[in-house]
Amino acid sequence: MEGKIFAMPEEIEISVEEKFRGLVDEAWVRKIAQQVLKAEGMASPYEVSLVFTDSETGQKLNRDYRDVDEPTDVLAFCMLSQKEGDSSFALPPDGITRLGEVVISCPQAVEQAKEQGHSVDKELTLLIIHGILHLLGYDHEEPEEEVKMRAREKELLEEVT
Repeated sequence: MEGKIFAMPEEIEISVEEKFRGLVDEAWVRKIAQQVLKAEGMASPYEVSLVFTDSETGQKLNRDYRDVDEPTDVLAFCMLSQKEGDSSFALPPDGITRLGEVVISCPQAVEQAKEQGHSVDKELTLLIIHGILHLLGYDHEEPEEEVKMRAREKELLEEVT
């Protein structure tokens, strides 16, 4: 159809290491991510990646990108500029909002679920929400930011489960 421009739908890329395929259902992850992004007002077209990996990979990324040499549950690599006029690289002019990548350590999620006394699915949902909120500019470095982010996590957890 000439002359018509159609918005591309969202693209949610999900990568699960082979050994965690029984733990992580890709359709379920996609549904959670879509619900969170919709609740946050993210309009199509957009791209986001979610990676489910092991503790060693999480620790390596944490060390390499945050200078913290210890395992972590979730990391978010944001491609959006967090401040006006602060863009470290040029984005293509195709109209797609590339949010970035969320990396989740499956062993950390399992351990934290045990510690918190809830299901692994609930913990993974929390980590997906947490990572996506980071991609959208939420943070918890300052006490007031943490209160805002934790409150939004709780609201979204209730909405998506």
